[in-house]
Amino acid sequence: MRKIDRRIVIVASALFILLLAYGLMRFLAAQRPPDPVRQSIEARRFVRIELVEYDNIPANVTERGRVSSVAEVDIVSEASGKIEQGTVPLKKGAGFSRGDVLFVVYPDEAILALKARKSRYQNTLAGILPDLAIDYPEYEEAYQRFFTSISVDKPLPDLPEINNDQLKIFLASRNVISEYYGIQSDELQLKRRTVTAPFDGTYKEVYMEVGSYTNAGGRVATAIRTDQLEIEVALRRSFAKWVKIGDPVSVISDDGADTWEGKVIRKSGFVDENTQRQSIFVRVNNGSNQPLMAGEYLDATFPVQPIEHVMEIPRNAVFNFDEVFLVRSGRLAKATINVVKENERTLLINGLNEGDTLVVQQLINVSEGTLVVTDTEQGPGPGMGTGGPGESGQPRAGTPGGEESRRGQNRSAQN
Repeated sequence: MRKIDRRIVIVASALFILLLAYGLMRFLAAQRPPDPVRQSIEARRFVRIELVEYDNIPANVTERGRVSSVAEVDIVSEASGKIEQGTVPLKKGAGFSRGDVLFVVYPDEAILALKARKSRYQNTLAGILPDLAIDYPEYEEAYQRFFTSISVDKPLPDLPEINNDQLKIFLASRNVISEYYGIQSDELQLKRRTVTAPFDGTYKEVYMEVGSYTNAGGRVATAIRTDQLEIEVALRRSFAKWVKIGDPVSVISDDGADTWEGKVIRKSGFVDENTQRQSIFVRVNNGSNQPLMAGEYLDATFPVQPIEHVMEIPRNAVFNFDEVFLVRSGRLAKATINVVKENERTLLINGLNEGDTLVVQQLINVSEGTLVVTDTEQGPGPGMGTGGPGESGQPRAGTPGGEESRRGQNRSAQN
């Protein structure tokens, strides 16, 4: 029993000491003054802002277009026979000037046939001259001059005027009138055997070579005009309505080294069903110092046209295609805008209330409700963040100024 009592006393003493130590610790802790409460400081972003103000802003309309010739024609033979060489080679890509002989369809046989027909006509006239001297002496001298002026190597002279109905019947009965116009028809057919260039141009395609035989109506080549070219430019319907026929247009090469002056010559009366754009055609005179070539693409800048009730802002201030940040009561708030026109580095927008405070810079890692200080207030101090890009100069993905902003910047490529 004594051993058991001793153990109880030891355990009780230990518990008493522990309880006494705990109570003393609580007493001393209660005597300690409370720690001062440290107030949290919310970080603020420094942003650049502009007040929303609308105005009429001039805007150049620049689009890319393809150069084509104002005339592309098929050259056909109007007579049958062998093709002979003209003054320019009958080869694809060969150039020619207005009036050059492109090719000749074997004319010798037609020349001889025409000379024989003129000789027979002279014989007919020689047979009626004595009758004219007796029955119509007042016309004898005129027809005598007409007879003597006929040459088998030259075109027929003009037929003397016939004012007498009896004389007209007499000449018709001797086939003088019908044969005259028949010979003129043969002369015209002979001229058509020689094909001359109607403009300055080049062969785009050649289907028959020199020495080939062609039938009347045979397709020999395709030629395009090179001294006058036009550019077809497809504009959005909202921009095309500004362009008027006769407006001056500035045309620029890819490298920007060469420029040409043109003018609008026509507008299509329909919109392409695939692109939903209207075609504008610009005439450009092809200079010898800066030759244009059909098929190349150039940039055409149309006249300045005012866009009413818009504001110009940087492209990187927009994210999610049509959203921006406003500053309201010192905090960021999202707003939706209407993009009227896209330029290379700026956008023309409306859809906001005039007087709103618009953030005009790219923001990174921010959300709606973030506390900000603007550039019109005191500059950034301790605890303020920056609204510009990070060290790499690139926005971070997943933020309004990050991937969504990059998508907003690429809208022009999508359009």
